[in-house]
Amino acid sequence: MHDLSVGILGTGMFLPPDLLTNHDLEKMVDTSDEWIVRRTGMKQRHILKEGIPSYTMGVEAAKLAIEDAGLTPMDIDLIIVTTEAPDFLSPSMACLIQRDIGAKNAAAFDMNAACTGFVYAVVAAKQFIKTGYYRYVLIVSNEGLSRITDYKNRNTCILFGDAAGAVVLGEVPGEYGIKESILYSYGDLGHNLTIPCCYISEEDKERRPSGMYRSVWQDGSEVFTFAVRAMTDSTKKVLEMAGKTPQDIDMIIPHQANIRIINGAAKRLKIDDDKVMAILDKTGNISSASIPVAVDIASREGRLKNGDSLVMVAFGGGLTCGAIYFIWGKNQRH
Repeated sequence: MHDLSVGILGTGMFLPPDLLTNHDLEKMVDTSDEWIVRRTGMKQRHILKEGIPSYTMGVEAAKLAIEDAGLTPMDIDLIIVTTEAPDFLSPSMACLIQRDIGAKNAAAFDMNAACTGFVYAVVAAKQFIKTGYYRYVLIVSNEGLSRITDYKNRNTCILFGDAAGAVVLGEVPGEYGIKESILYSYGDLGHNLTIPCCYISEEDKERRPSGMYRSVWQDGSEVFTFAVRAMTDSTKKVLEMAGKTPQDIDMIIPHQANIRIINGAAKRLKIDDDKVMAILDKTGNISSASIPVAVDIASREGRLKNGDSLVMVAFGGGLTCGAIYFIWGKNQRH
């Protein structure tokens, strides 16, 4: 019998049907399609209709991931939801999703590492499974960012969309699954990207002249500089831990914040463009949902074959970053 490892058993996603295109944004703020594409690589974003709770996206993604894994909701032992725009502080998104999918046996909690949330959740879930504490963990990255976007702020409103991505993790044969991972936090840089909730400083009020205080604000140039460095360094470090080089990997699935960040990191790593999974032209920045949505698309399109080596790498508010090196082995469940 092979050694056991922890891997992805099933994937799912949900993108709301309504679109916000660059041409729509031209009518809302002083910007242009050409400028947005050149600066970000984005062409459209999916937007959840007003009046619909955000967690309902996660419910749909979760059902698909569980079905794809060949399981039922009752098989799930733990649900971890990553989000930076929860519908409620309590109950958690995870408990709402648990209720609606009927995962009666599952514990459930939310985790916030901003755009790095999915990477953090996978690393946390792996520990529960490796120790034998839980068998199947559902991770749902559920991001309704339109709810915290100020559509009067032309620097940020062009960036964000809504989506949910989900994976089920469980045991896989030893040659597959998560091989190495690394997580970092830089709290001293946290002031560069903020979303106030129950408290707002005078400084954060000044950053939001429209008065929409629970909206995302970032220092674009500071975050950009951090992002390229963080993605490059995290990828190098996790591959070094695995005894690999960037040229050894079959695909890199980065957080989808900006095509210039992705291209900048790929160039530094000397990774060919055809090995980089990019979806942000169709989704915009969907925070922690971007990696699981990209994984689901790559899986369903047949772009991932068992035995392929991948790096998932993200950076985000906090500031945070992290990377995972793993070998794709879906449908190889023990």
